Amino acid sequence: MTSWVSRLLPRNGRSLATASENQRAEDRHRHQEAYGYFLPIQTRWQDNDQYGHVNNVVYYSYFDTIINQYLIRYCGLKTGLLTSPMVGFMVTNQCTFHTPVSFPQIPVAALAVEKVGRSSVHYRLALFPPKPTKETPSVSHWDLSDGFFFGHPKLAHFASLACTTGSSVHVFVNPATSKPLGLPEDFRRGLLRLMSPAPG
Repeated sequence: MTSWVSRLLPRNGRSLATASENQRAEDRHRHQEAYGYFLPIQTRWQDNDQYGHVNNVVYYSYFDTIINQYLIRYCGLKTGLLTSPMVGFMVTNQCTFHTPVSFPQIPVAALAVEKVGRSSVHYRLALFPPKPTKETPSVSHWDLSDGFFFGHPKLAHFASLACTTGSSVHVFVNPATSKPLGLPEDFRRGLLRLMSPAPG
């Protein structure tokens, strides 16, 4: 809805229009094609809560895993505090839970980049459960170390709708001063590879 139309709506009409737009965006974000990079996640027995589902807080660790795995593998992030020229502080995290997963399922995490600023990165994330078949998805060492990109045939083993969606924001800083630091060009190039397409 265009901004001038929304200004003409009564206050509650505007909030309904915004809620509807947010719901459409959330629906788009539940599909595999909204993401560029995927990483299988091996759930653990300790991930389950007393209800037999992965505890809500654990999803944040899954999302943290795919973000940092991509940054290390494809952007050249150095993780040694004494040797890295920059460190990332996670300043915002958000999850929306649609359906549960549980151990011993192997879901696939998904990552897209919404925005790359001077020193910050806005990520969009999702978790796709395996399809309900007798055989679990075949996951190799290379899948766990390299992940794979959209279009890979192994994505056919996972549901087309995400069970969880989320977002995170990283701010990269100088480890000595904790002040924001401009992202190096090669690091930025790796992030831009996952920029989501313009909204349609």
